[in-house]
Amino acid sequence: MSTAAYDYVIVGGGTAACVLANRLTANGKHTVLMLEAGGEPSSMWIHIPAGFTKLLNNPVYNWRFETQPEKATLDRVIAIPRGKGLGGSSLINGMVYVQGQPADYDHWASLGATGWSAADVAPYFRKLECYAPGGATRGKAGPMHILQVSGQFPLANALLQAAVEDGQPLNEDYNGVSQEGFGYYQAEQKDGRRWSVVDGYLEPVRSRKNLTVLTGAHVLNVVVGQGRVTGVTYRRHGTVQTVNAGREVIMAAGAVQTPQILELSGIGKPELLKSLGIDVVHPAPRVGENYIDHFATRLNWRVRNTQTLNETAQGWRVALAALQYFARRTGILTLGTGLVHGFVRTRPELATPDVQYFFMHASYANAAVRKLDNAPGMTMGVTGLRPTSQGSIHVRSKDPMTGPAIRPNFLDTAQDRETLIDGMKIARRIFGRNALSHYIDHEMSPGSAVQTDEQWLQFARENGQTIYHPMGTCRMGSDPDAVVDPRLRFRGLDGLRIVDASVMPAMVSGNIQAAVMMIAERGSDLILQDAGGARA
Repeated sequence: MSTAAYDYVIVGGGTAACVLANRLTANGKHTVLMLEAGGEPSSMWIHIPAGFTKLLNNPVYNWRFETQPEKATLDRVIAIPRGKGLGGSSLINGMVYVQGQPADYDHWASLGATGWSAADVAPYFRKLECYAPGGATRGKAGPMHILQVSGQFPLANALLQAAVEDGQPLNEDYNGVSQEGFGYYQAEQKDGRRWSVVDGYLEPVRSRKNLTVLTGAHVLNVVVGQGRVTGVTYRRHGTVQTVNAGREVIMAAGAVQTPQILELSGIGKPELLKSLGIDVVHPAPRVGENYIDHFATRLNWRVRNTQTLNETAQGWRVALAALQYFARRTGILTLGTGLVHGFVRTRPELATPDVQYFFMHASYANAAVRKLDNAPGMTMGVTGLRPTSQGSIHVRSKDPMTGPAIRPNFLDTAQDRETLIDGMKIARRIFGRNALSHYIDHEMSPGSAVQTDEQWLQFARENGQTIYHPMGTCRMGSDPDAVVDPRLRFRGLDGLRIVDASVMPAMVSGNIQAAVMMIAERGSDLILQDAGGARA
């Protein structure tokens, strides 16, 4: 069954898709259909920042993908959460806002992503953000509200003092002139509530007559005819329908599902598709390759002489926290996954930081599901900022309801192993400074017995997790192997564009949602330029 045509059909309803829906409909000239497999974001926990712990393993809001077992991580199956529903991962993430370093985007340009240098992308970061403190490099009128984590916590302040004792700078705005240093994280919030892309981009424009949003619409494949993508087929309420795209189909399903949908459509590595009984419509051997993600470890300490989230976020104290939150929109329920940031150089000769820290005055009995420890504790998450290990994401069945095979290949390169080991050592050194001595009882994990590089690496292999930043599986570039060109057009097929984290040619230095929003802002301009219309 076929439905009426739209100018643009957006596949996905997550971060990039909501930006696109807003910008492509702003001038009123184009009709846009957004297809989201999940539903409306209706849970009360979405708006409460700390509520991400209730949603992170909820199949209504999380696709709950997992990696394939790999030797480098001791054949463990590692969770790869991906948001499900309008707003995508912005509904369930930790709300941490990091633009990355200017050198990241200059590196993209050097890899063939012309037009994506730091100078090119800076206006789009300013366009998307509303950062109340302002600053020469910051936006103050964009749709996404960004604020600094508020509240004073003795352990957090002691950590900042310890960082200074270690010779690290303090940095109020790591998204400003320099990323290096320690301070409180910036988060996507407004008035103590999570501020998702639905709040910032989609809800203000849902009433536009040229925008149609369908939830519960699971895209099965894109339709290809005579070298052009002409539409998509999707299943909704048990009925399979095909919708035509007069101008373009825009893939915005993310780094996991964009390559999956393309391969289900017969667009991908021919030998893989044939082995699964999928007809090859267009050979594209690099679809699903170049998968990169941030791999992190968590160091934990038992705490004394103060309270931590382990006590205040459990039992009867939760009721008090809820009263404080609903009365004043303050307190521990406003917290996400990061309280204090640290961006450090593991070697003095490096020009910029290569390790990121996430501090919380909490420790976890099970970090994967954010189950808190019963006794007082604190945690320092450690990740290498720019991993070079590359994996892949490919379909493993022609059944569209079967998740893809995710093989991250974590810790494959010596650079990634050395950076992570050095980052963990520096974290231990900082926590050994005098400013924290009053609060530390002992190091729980990995524990003082871990001293050699081999022991640190073994700890990482046994305990490391992704921190949910998949990217690169449809790499942008100017070379023949690139999946999309620098205008995000799919190479070899007309009428198809990709606008999401999968086009990133290399990892950015930090959490990636800000970069994804920037890509969608700039991608919208590119699409409108190619349509001959004025910029939104």
